Amino acid sequence: MTNLKNQTQAQVEKTRSVKPEFMKAIDDVIADARKFEQGGNAIAVGEEVPDFTLPNAKGEGVLLSQLLGSGPVIITFYRGSWCPYCNLQLRAMQSRLDEIHALGAELVAISPEIPDESLTKTEIDGMSFPVLSDQDAKVAEKFGVAWEVPDVILEHMRKDRNLDLADINNGNGSTLPIPATFIIDRDGVVQWRFVEVDYRVRAEPDDIIEVLSRLDLKEANLLLDILS
Repeated sequence: MTNLKNQTQAQVEKTRSVKPEFMKAIDDVIADARKFEQGGNAIAVGEEVPDFTLPNAKGEGVLLSQLLGSGPVIITFYRGSWCPYCNLQLRAMQSRLDEIHALGAELVAISPEIPDESLTKTEIDGMSFPVLSDQDAKVAEKFGVAWEVPDVILEHMRKDRNLDLADINNGNGSTLPIPATFIIDRDGVVQWRFVEVDYRVRAEPDDIIEVLSRLDLKEANLLLDILS
């Protein structure tokens, strides 16, 4: 199976061949963002995350601390269902969900889209993990991954894709999360993170599984120490 990095790179090259000027503009935006270390304030490994409640795709509130009661939680911030890179990422994570659950963890995906627009009913039924709506990007801001979207991207969305963030995100027309993934242990502490301002690059599921395996082994050893 092709890994996520190869899939997203193929999407980059596809778009670059069709819209070379736009992709060059995006390259410049990303270079600028790196210069100012956007994403540099993201919650670090070893830090505790803030608790939150967000609505799922059916409008039901989901509480992070409640999920953590059952084991580690993977939180993935994504831009929205309109983003092809996000869709590649979510499908890749869905394909590894059995392994994630076998290691005692849960996956949660968060975007600013309103609950009834973030996924179609068919897509919702096909996802075996919560897809949550952070409409005003306040949770993304607490995690340090909220990003004021550059005009070149907003213009591309409006002109080339006929997309209006304010409509998609119920009034939030300028802020998206930096695509970021956090692995949080039962105590609410970040054990691993992937934060990348270049939305075309995503956390690799293999790396996530590896970290969860180490956490699972650590918990098993602690249990053996307690029982011995």
